[in-house]
Amino acid sequence: MPLTRVTLRQFEALVAIAELHSFAEAGNRLGLTSSAVSQLVAELESVLGFRVFDRTTRRVALSSAGRDFLSSAESVLRHVQAAEKTADDLRNRAAGIVRVGAPLVLASMALPAAIREYTASRPKVVVRVVDTPVDALIDHVASGDLDLAIGPNRATGAHVAASPAFDSPWVLWCAPTHALARRRRVRWMDLRDTPLVAAGRDHERSVAQMRSSAPPDARIASIDVVDNVTTALGVASQGLAATLTPGYVAALAQSFGLEMRRVIAPETIRQVCVYRPLSRAASPAAEGFAEFLLAWLPKWNQKVMKAS
Repeated sequence: MPLTRVTLRQFEALVAIAELHSFAEAGNRLGLTSSAVSQLVAELESVLGFRVFDRTTRRVALSSAGRDFLSSAESVLRHVQAAEKTADDLRNRAAGIVRVGAPLVLASMALPAAIREYTASRPKVVVRVVDTPVDALIDHVASGDLDLAIGPNRATGAHVAASPAFDSPWVLWCAPTHALARRRRVRWMDLRDTPLVAAGRDHERSVAQMRSSAPPDARIASIDVVDNVTTALGVASQGLAATLTPGYVAALAQSFGLEMRRVIAPETIRQVCVYRPLSRAASPAAEGFAEFLLAWLPKWNQKVMKAS
């Protein structure tokens, strides 16, 4: 028996009449006339091939076959209602999985706090943090491995869009006993003879680019390059060298007992962006979290900088 001609409205009429024992009251619930409800039941019985109700002048009751079939109709309606709720959640950015890539500091300090606040009001959204090197952020968003990414401003190409979140000045981190710790501000020229450790090739290249226009005797060069910013901060905490990072690294650097000094003349700014794909449609959940991050990250950065 094919049920392709059965409609959800017919099932709704069946369930309503079974609960209310009245065509008229079922019509009121469904916003239909009693004759329209009667027509729905007649159509359903025609497709099923058996009567679902026994009708008398005084009452309407399920037939034996109707009682057996009722649970199936109720199950179909429950699944449809669940599907409607899921679609509504997705449409309103209230459900879904979002994969967000970020380098170490943002992945460990910013994203967990953002996720906690965001999912408090959207518990059906699952945000997964993916530790991603700065150099790989754009490629992973473009390829679809990530739904979003947060990181320093980089060239994006044609498949990824960058939305600025906040600006962060480059700062120097050094031990309290370091000679530069006694200064309120540090100039780039003061770093010519200062041993520096760079946290990754990205930082090393950034510093080199910032000072590329300086004369040879004023250029800044690192004595060493390590993979992780935590390693660079650890080296600096022992007074073996100082390290340069964007200011938002203060969220992590403070735990090492380091002193932060702004580097001026000139002050150099690193922009942090939220990256989204252009070559494919982002899920509603990803779009919702991206918009949240663009409003939340500047506040987080201000809090971090103020605390430092």
